Amino acid sequence: MDITPIINKLNTGLFINGQWRDAEGGKTIDVINPATGDVITTVADGSAADAEAAIKAAGDAQADWAVTAPRDRAEILRRAFELLIERSDDIAAVMTAEMGKPFAESKGEVAYGAEFFRWFSEEAVRISGDYTLSTDGKNRLMISREPVGPCVLITPWNFPLAMGTRKIGPAIAAGCTMVFKPAKLTPLTSLMLVDVLKEAGLPDGVLNVVTSESARRVVTPWMESGIARKVTFTGSTEVGVNLLKQAADNVMKSSMELGGNAPFVVCEDADIDKAVEGAVLAKMRNGGEACTAANRLFVHSSIADEFSQKLAERIGSMKVGNGLHDGTEVGPLVDQESLDKVAALVDDAVSGGATVLTGGGKIDGPGFFFDPTVITNVPAGSEIRTTEIFGPVAPIVTFDTDEEAIALANETEYGLAGYLFSENINRALSLAEKLEVGMIGLNTGLVSNPAAPFGGVKMSGLGREGGRVGIDEYLELKYVATPRS
Repeated sequence: MDITPIINKLNTGLFINGQWRDAEGGKTIDVINPATGDVITTVADGSAADAEAAIKAAGDAQADWAVTAPRDRAEILRRAFELLIERSDDIAAVMTAEMGKPFAESKGEVAYGAEFFRWFSEEAVRISGDYTLSTDGKNRLMISREPVGPCVLITPWNFPLAMGTRKIGPAIAAGCTMVFKPAKLTPLTSLMLVDVLKEAGLPDGVLNVVTSESARRVVTPWMESGIARKVTFTGSTEVGVNLLKQAADNVMKSSMELGGNAPFVVCEDADIDKAVEGAVLAKMRNGGEACTAANRLFVHSSIADEFSQKLAERIGSMKVGNGLHDGTEVGPLVDQESLDKVAALVDDAVSGGATVLTGGGKIDGPGFFFDPTVITNVPAGSEIRTTEIFGPVAPIVTFDTDEEAIALANETEYGLAGYLFSENINRALSLAEKLEVGMIGLNTGLVSNPAAPFGGVKMSGLGREGGRVGIDEYLELKYVATPRS
């Protein structure tokens, strides 16, 4: 698939106050195809001064945008949804080129990401309040929900469209302006999203986008501006903690979707074939580069051999290659650093006594490829049991009792997603109640849905994105009391 004609039409500058512009000094960043190591194109490398211009534009636009009719905001989102679907092939091809996932998965992400615009277009006209009387009957109590104000949006590289729409959608619906920092590894998909919103009629200054080699260079001026009233971030726990510290200085509303280390529990009464397919989906989606990925597979000892062999056969047969080529099921990791990390985790486990059933090593380049891997007998001291893998590696550990499974699953600082497979619904729900996570896939390997609240507990974050509660993160309550005459 030749994406050159698409790339040649892209806007690759900064988007500030409705205009595309070069970065200060004309600096640029190379965008690399992880399947080949080649430079796709360059994008603007924004400076602190560029960031300051962006947050000023968002601040200046906030008052007028906040009083825009909810129906008008809804129609912009609806048009943007339709444009994303219309352009899904082009967007998916660019996403695959800059991130690596197979083209079919990229198309799936466009469809998933677009749904956030459709969902929040419907929520925009349903922002409600309350009216009641005080308990003594002397006052009318009126409660409204109003936009929090300018928002800082920071997204990761692994789902470059959906992570943008999941934040931009509710902000638009609520009446908030935005400054947006896409990931430096995958900026092109985000910039295509900006073009869609501009064409859909989003007013100047409502969304301002600064790409940059250095997130700190851009985000720090936003956090310290005194203009921004909310920050929303998807990424590592380490960065999220630092952002929360910065947010505290200005008491900014914050929502954080951070790291994960999802357990995948297979009970002895599970349908093994269904559990294997669920594990493939939960582990191999996005090549394992997902915060919801099944990182630690806990399988009852009585079925562990059968499950492990079937999973190894299924994962070992997956076709690895350039995501733009037909038939590819697993693409490259996003960069050399990610490849080296995954290889080191597997080597550490194997040196400690783990057994490789399939895969186990790097694939010769070009590109950053790792063999889809299943390992068993993973010892307790292995780093792979405590570290978010972010790669196509499924480590299997056995258990004998439900209590042991829950203890193993909860033995982590993270609590984003978890998966349970059991044909006994009462047992499954009882185990689900004990898992310390924000989302659970029960007999399914997929939890993400625009209509559901996405988020975690413990060190996996604060707040929820999507679902009915997703818009609440962008609204503040206001209460007005007035005497009854």
